This record gives sequence, C-alpha cells and structure tokens, in this order.
Amino acid sequence: MTLQDTYADGALTLVVEGRVATLTLNREAQRNAFNLAMWEALPGIAAGVASDDRIRVLLVRGAGERAFSGGADIAEFPQVYETAATARAYNDAVRAGQSAMARLPKPVIAVVFGACVGGGCGLSLACDLRFAAAGARFGIPPAKLGAAYSFGDVKQLMQLVGPARAKDILFSGRLLEAEEALRIGLIDRVFAAEALAAEAMAYAEGLATLSPVSLTTSKQMVQAIRDGAEEETPELRALFDAAFASDDFQEGYRAFLEKRAPDFG
Repeated sequence: MTLQDTYADGALTLVVEGRVATLTLNREAQRNAFNLAMWEALPGIAAGVASDDRIRVLLVRGAGERAFSGGADIAEFPQVYETAATARAYNDAVRAGQSAMARLPKPVIAVVFGACVGGGCGLSLACDLRFAAAGARFGIPPAKLGAAYSFGDVKQLMQLVGPARAKDILFSGRLLEAEEALRIGLIDRVFAAEALAAEAMAYAEGLATLSPVSLTTSKQMVQAIRDGAEEETPELRALFDAAFASDDFQEGYRAFLEKRAPDFG
C-alpha cells in the first residue's frame, strides 16, 4: 500500500511504500531550491516519521535528476534577509530543519542526483548516509555570496571530512565531483545514475528488516558522541540495557538459535 502526503504547498512530498518512506523536494523547475516554508515544514515531517510505526527508514531526494537541491531560493532573499531579525529567524529555521533530520530516531539516507549545493548540501549532511549518482556534485558557496556557514553546519561538515578539508570546501566554494566527495568521506556510496534509486531503495528495504530497537540505539549512541559525550552517561547506559530487555532481542536470539530469519514486526 502506498500513501502520500504533501507539505509546504506541495514543495515537499512524503510517500510511504511498505516500511520505507521517501521525502521528495518537489521543485524541479527551481532545481529543488529550498524556501522558508520547506525548512519550517521539516521538523513536523520528521516528528511524523518518528511516530509512525509503519516507517522504518526515510529516503530524502530531489525531484528529477538535475539536482538534489540547488540550495536556498534566491528569490526569497530580499524578504528573508531584509533585516537582522528576519535573517536570524530564517537561519534558525534552516538549522531547525536540518537538526530534525539529524535527530530523527530512524535511519535517514540522502539520495543525490545532480547538484547538491549550499543548504541542500547541508541537509544531505544531516542525513545518516549519502548515496550519490556518479554525476553528482557537492558544494558549499557562502564565500561566493559574502555569507557565512553556521556553527552547526560547520561542525557536521568537519566531523565528516576533518578540519583541513572542511576549510578547503568552505574557503573555495568549489564543486566537488562525486568521486572526490566519496574519497574524502563527504558521501558514502556512488552508483551509476540509472542504478542509484534502485540501490538506495534496496539498501533501505534491507535495513527495514532489521531490529528497529538496534538501529535507533546505534543512531542515538553515535549522535551522543557527535554531541560531545566522551564517556557513557547514565542515560546512555540505560539505552544500552533497554535493548537487551526488548522484544527485538528476544526475537533475535531465538531466531539465531532456531536457525531462521528473525521477524522484528
């Protein structure tokens, strides 16, 4: 059964097929550029995906194959950057949208065709994994606009590629081809364009057969370390212990002993 919802006046669509949902940036004529309404919609979408037990994995992609996203919608700049207050509100909305994706307690995979630039690149970095077409290109161009990249954006970039490469990407504003992006750790897989969608869906469907408790716990542990945890806290220990008291663990080890595939519901 396939279910579909739209958000931000149709600029975002969420389609649920089986246990995999696909969020599409649906502004192909504008190279899937992000407007304010789209950023503001992301936290609600993430909350809905998190609470929907049907959904185990979320894919994020742009409509068509020309661009994942060309970045911010420049047509909005005179309004959203009119004053210091409007600029701060807009930038806060961008960070809130990206943070909602990063902290969604289910795997989130960016599926990148074509250009992945600026805020669009930031959104892809907020996802857990990035699968790209061989012709994809990645860039963060604030230096070409007299703008700046937020602390949170710089942090997630640096955690992936390290400080020197983060500086190169930010200083130059250049576009990185998919092979270079893969080599430096900015993305995780590269496929031929004609194979990308199927490969990403196959990977997501594979994850959807695994223990949601285990996947959520793993994601939360990694996020805690990214947030600065240097040793196990009582909350992290409780999260770890809860996995072994879960129905998923009972099913998993019984299936292993019985030499059958586990059924995690």
